[in-house]
Amino acid sequence: MPVAKPPTEPVVAGAVAPDFRAPNQHGQEIRLSALRGRRVALVFYPWAFSSICTSELSELRDLAPRLADRELTVLALSCDAMFTLRAYADTEGLAFDLVSDWWPHGRIAQAYGVFDAELGCARRGTFLIEADGTVVSATVTPIGERRDLSALLLD
Repeated sequence: MPVAKPPTEPVVAGAVAPDFRAPNQHGQEIRLSALRGRRVALVFYPWAFSSICTSELSELRDLAPRLADRELTVLALSCDAMFTLRAYADTEGLAFDLVSDWWPHGRIAQAYGVFDAELGCARRGTFLIEADGTVVSATVTPIGERRDLSALLLD
């Protein structure tokens, strides 16, 4: 299956993380700039309930205590609707925020350069953001490949 190249290149290390606001799975507004002072992992994924995404988010769920010890806040973003994300979080026992990039469709993924316009979803982008809002690592993995999330445990 061919994957369309996004219209922009992904955000790179050293850049200021693009701000956004969008609802989480509970309808609460999440604003990246409100998390200044905290380290944040933005984890873009294509589709709720798909096998690779479920295995990745389950790994994040299982790593939650270790990530909390590192004072790292996880935001998982997809272009799925808020109600889909609520059902997904409840089904999989995901306690971290699942952010809906539903409307305008994919605008956050576009800002980070990981939106696949042909498929209408985010690619697997992982962005580690320091407390000052600077991106310190940026990795994009093809949609059909599982990413290595253990890198979030490294300094």
